[in-house]
Amino acid sequence: MKTATVRQLRHDFGSVLNWVEAGESVGISKRGTIVALLSPPPAPEQPKTRKRPDFLGRLKRIYGDRVVQGDVVVEERNSRSY
Repeated sequence: MKTATVRQLRHDFGSVLNWVEAGESVGISKRGTIVALLSPPPAPEQPKTRKRPDFLGRLKRIYGDRVVQGDVVVEERNSRSY
């Protein structure tokens, strides 16, 4: 852990911030005693991957091997006369 004085923190904050960005914890001292601690934030957690449901397997369980004809509705709509 590196240490910096309050004066150094006020006048040269950029270099102290670079230490923190590099992953170093910095103790801030006032009159020889450490009064604060600057540290980088904890690493973000990796998002959990979700398993997608098996939609095709679910359809086969419900309907089996039946084939649903999707053209029937379109043929009925086209055969109407207005």
